[in-house]
Amino acid sequence: MCSGRVDLEFVLKAFHNGIDGVFIVGCRLGECNYTTQGNYHALNMVFLAKKILKYLGINEDRLTIEFMSSADGIKFAEFAKSFTRKIKELGPLGKLEGLNSEKLKKNLERVIKLIPYIKVEEKEKLSKTFPTIEEYENLYTFEEIKDLLDNVVSYYIDPEKCKACGICRRRCPVDAIIGEKKVIHVIDQTKCIKCGTCYQACPPKFKAVQRLKGEPVPEPLPEEERKIG
Repeated sequence: MCSGRVDLEFVLKAFHNGIDGVFIVGCRLGECNYTTQGNYHALNMVFLAKKILKYLGINEDRLTIEFMSSADGIKFAEFAKSFTRKIKELGPLGKLEGLNSEKLKKNLERVIKLIPYIKVEEKEKLSKTFPTIEEYENLYTFEEIKDLLDNVVSYYIDPEKCKACGICRRRCPVDAIIGEKKVIHVIDQTKCIKCGTCYQACPPKFKAVQRLKGEPVPEPLPEEERKIG
């Protein structure tokens, strides 16, 4: 019911599924029906998504957002027709951009998996609201998003500090941490979504979970060497 509930994942999955354009409509700015200002959150998300599309080589004009009331039927129809014409001019997703469809799909899959990580890294900016659309346009830079996605952080459990308390394993939302009582835990990097939950959950007195950026993740200890005591 609220444009603020249109998640970044919905937008990227639409393109992953082959949609040529995404048109989001929200209520007028400053006129939120639920007093949550969800339409401002949607606007914020759209400008982040546009930078991600640019990173992927996708024309940013394939995504747009407009604001109007439920009484603006004529205005909605005009915007819908205008956006449809624009998408027809751009053609099928990837054609004008010169992108291989299979490679584009894999690149989208990679970024979709990183959405929790993107939200954590951009948490401060995603929570901001501004009175004008122009201020949102300058909130994210292409260089910022490129660095974010080219140099993705990784998380690693230091075997010398891990006490096998199991807190990180229980908190992991995707079951990417392997371990049990009295066995040093390891992170399955193929499952990890870089959300940082394990990093936040690890007790400060242990500091076993390490946040790595720009460096390879060390190989985990062999299973037979992971027993404690």
